[in-house]
Amino acid sequence: MSTLKAMHRSGPLLCELHAHTTWSDGEVSLTELVDLYGSAGFDVLAVTDHVVRADDPFHPEGAERPPRIRAENYDGYLAAIEREAERARALYDLVVIPGLELTYNDPDPLRGAHAVAVGLREFIGVDDGLDTALREAREQGVALLAAHPYTHEASRTASRTTARFAEQPGWAAAVVDRFELCNRHDFFAWVAEARLPVVATGHFHRPEHLDTWKTLVPCAKDEAALVDYLRSPRPVSLTRLEPASAVTELAA
Repeated sequence: MSTLKAMHRSGPLLCELHAHTTWSDGEVSLTELVDLYGSAGFDVLAVTDHVVRADDPFHPEGAERPPRIRAENYDGYLAAIEREAERARALYDLVVIPGLELTYNDPDPLRGAHAVAVGLREFIGVDDGLDTALREAREQGVALLAAHPYTHEASRTASRTTARFAEQPGWAAAVVDRFELCNRHDFFAWVAEARLPVVATGHFHRPEHLDTWKTLVPCAKDEAALVDYLRSPRPVSLTRLEPASAVTELAA
């Protein structure tokens, strides 16, 4: 595991802005996630489990479905995050922020898109379409991040058919605040070429996703300041974490 405790404490905030737990398809519990990022010296962790369509084509009715956030369990999800946020701030000085990944899956990559809503505190579903969900999230004042925005060509071999943002860039720039330039170790060149506001995320599902690309945000260490900054086009820095074993080898 990487540790950054010997690094900055006066510089920009080291942030993970896209992370999943066992509330959806992550492999670690919410408490384990907080301990992992807190022990590694992070400043901010956004917990962004999935909400999906009731008619999700990749998990049809009657088939076994992975856990997900629904209207019926959202209050419990939010309460669990808020309890962990208190513990995280006291134990690690880690700011934990609630969110959701608005997950609109479709076999047609031109229709599929996922957006991470950072700072969300009311349930938003995607049964009425992603456009409606994004509009409702915008009204709540969250920061919206385009997740793994593959091009149509790249989506042919990617694990997610999420090409709508790339293929409708004008619409995309109007409905979200920032775009993942890097998701884990995948880069999206079209985002850089379009000079859009960016982030980098680990898209966390498993412990090894800690040592991936992250975002450094130069703002005050609180949720409101971070969300406000992410909603703006102001610059951020991106950094890649190295596994502790690699750092040890370099030092030797």
